[in-house]
Amino acid sequence: MRAIILAGGKGTRLAPYTTVFPKPLVPVGDMPILEIVVRQLSHFGIHKITLAVGHLAELIMAYFGDGSRYGVQIDYSREEQPLGTAGPISLVKGLDSTFLVMNGDLLTTLDFRDLLESHRRSGALVTVAAYERKVRIDLGILDMDASGRICGYIEKPTYTHRVSMGIYVFEPQVFKYVSSGVRIDLPELVTRVLEDGQHVQAHVFNGFWLDIGRPADYSLAVQYCDHLRPALLHEEGVDIEALQSKVVLTTL
Repeated sequence: MRAIILAGGKGTRLAPYTTVFPKPLVPVGDMPILEIVVRQLSHFGIHKITLAVGHLAELIMAYFGDGSRYGVQIDYSREEQPLGTAGPISLVKGLDSTFLVMNGDLLTTLDFRDLLESHRRSGALVTVAAYERKVRIDLGILDMDASGRICGYIEKPTYTHRVSMGIYVFEPQVFKYVSSGVRIDLPELVTRVLEDGQHVQAHVFNGFWLDIGRPADYSLAVQYCDHLRPALLHEEGVDIEALQSKVVLTTL
């Protein structure tokens, strides 16, 4: 099984942390985000990893090397110009069987083995890891008709949405929808697959997930790091559900 980790973005939303080094190397506790991801994949038996790099690639390559100290084999695919979130996979050679694609800047206790087994059972071309996210609107929402007459008033409502976790499983036939070296993002790729009538499956996960895209998200990651570290790194004897249950409700 092979995984491609997207680690080439500039991380502009996380500035100023990313001014001098790439977002995947931003530390959470005493370990970069990307190292946590690599260690997780190794734990679940995914030992061949390609890091899709671009911005400040040399720093990432120097840090991870060939991956041997993590018990994995790491190689690199370097984009010379930004190709979006899906474009970089078109540069990776040898993807002739089921493969995983994920962002390198997220923290989760997702069981990757369960995700892969779910994908195989479904027979889907693409599986998207999904998370139920609650979003609170800190304003009063007005329900109005075409004339402007107010029909209802909801004060600071909370809405629930199923969102992409930034983790995908693909079959190699997906390259039908990607042109080599052409910019395309993962949402657009999934949309193309759907528009062609292909099977796209959701794998719904209810544990801990945090996309570290903004300074506020990073602050949360740092806040919960020590508490969740045993679960994130799948340390022996750890009750993952008990640990993450204390955090999930407070991060929504």
